[in-house]
Amino acid sequence: MKVIIVGAGVLGVSVARQLAVAGEDVLLLDQRGVGAGTTATTFAWTNSSRKLDPDYHRLNVAGMEEHARLAGQLRGAPSYFPSGALQWADAANERRLADNVARLQSLGYPAHWVTPDEAARIAGGLRIPAAVTSIAHFPGEGYVLPERLVDNLLADAERHGARFMVGEVEAVDDRPDGVAVTLAGGDVRTGDRVVLATGRWTQRLAARAGIDIPMVTDTGRGAQTVGLLGYARSPQVDLRCVVHSPGLNLRPAAGGHTVLQALDLNADVDPADPPSADSAVASTLRQRFSALLAEPGRTPEIDLRIGFRSLPADGHTVAGHARAQSRVYCLVSHSGVTLAPILGRLAAAEISTGEEEDLLATFRPTRFTGLRRSEIEVDQHATGLGDQ
Repeated sequence: MKVIIVGAGVLGVSVARQLAVAGEDVLLLDQRGVGAGTTATTFAWTNSSRKLDPDYHRLNVAGMEEHARLAGQLRGAPSYFPSGALQWADAANERRLADNVARLQSLGYPAHWVTPDEAARIAGGLRIPAAVTSIAHFPGEGYVLPERLVDNLLADAERHGARFMVGEVEAVDDRPDGVAVTLAGGDVRTGDRVVLATGRWTQRLAARAGIDIPMVTDTGRGAQTVGLLGYARSPQVDLRCVVHSPGLNLRPAAGGHTVLQALDLNADVDPADPPSADSAVASTLRQRFSALLAEPGRTPEIDLRIGFRSLPADGHTVAGHARAQSRVYCLVSHSGVTLAPILGRLAAAEISTGEEEDLLATFRPTRFTGLRRSEIEVDQHATGLGDQ
């Protein structure tokens, strides 16, 4: 079977690798390059910490487990780190954290309380402020270095025969006898199946194939899709796990660097007028980071990067054929980093065998059929969107 995959982000490369390993003829296309879209601007925390919808929670837990299996199969520098995660609460947030820990424990999700001294040993080079009243540890969580992950996945896919090329897809033709993908310039590639793994561009490209995949497309100031990350080049911190503190989330990056996320600042971010290094947003991020350093005193050097979430209209993953008898398989998720390994494996199995996977049953694109856009609304609490 010849499968054309459009989109070389973490989802597209994951399914490309799995299909290539299964012996399928795989062509992977992307308009800019591997991991150049949403994958390049993600906090990359692997978790199912606040996925309240039961099916979505199960899928994310499976994604975490699949990361561990995949790490044992890929060559190259390590890209997945099962470091655990800490969540610190102050008086304003301790009840919310306590309720969530109790909920997760009832589901068998690893979560327990730790003392400040224990948390300091787990976290590494951070200072825990006196205002922190409770700390929860989630040992099964972790993080990914996205650039390494997509590079390792692509290298393995190519070792198994997959081909990658840069090309902008202008149209997808879903025919009874196969599929045709038209590139800018008029080049046409044909195959047996197409996988649309095009992230935030999914709605536009799917529509050209007569497929309705409603997405949140607003990218203005404070939109749900807009997120700001800070990449702290200095000071270097011995950070050993993901940390969620009041006002600032942190994860380790390569070379002793740190990725920073302050969700409340997203409302002030306008992609049309990105914050500069001397902006109020940048100053706030530096101040919050400085307050957590074990050895304060040096002004942090932080690069800012704006990202755009791939957000289906109801917040949940889309995985499956566009409609009965369709040869187009749609794959898009807000939780792309956590879910990439499991979605890659399950989607590849469905495409190769024609048999449906139970974990994906509630995430079919056909769930939108017959619904008006006004009837579809992102449930931030059920999807965990407000925490990422």
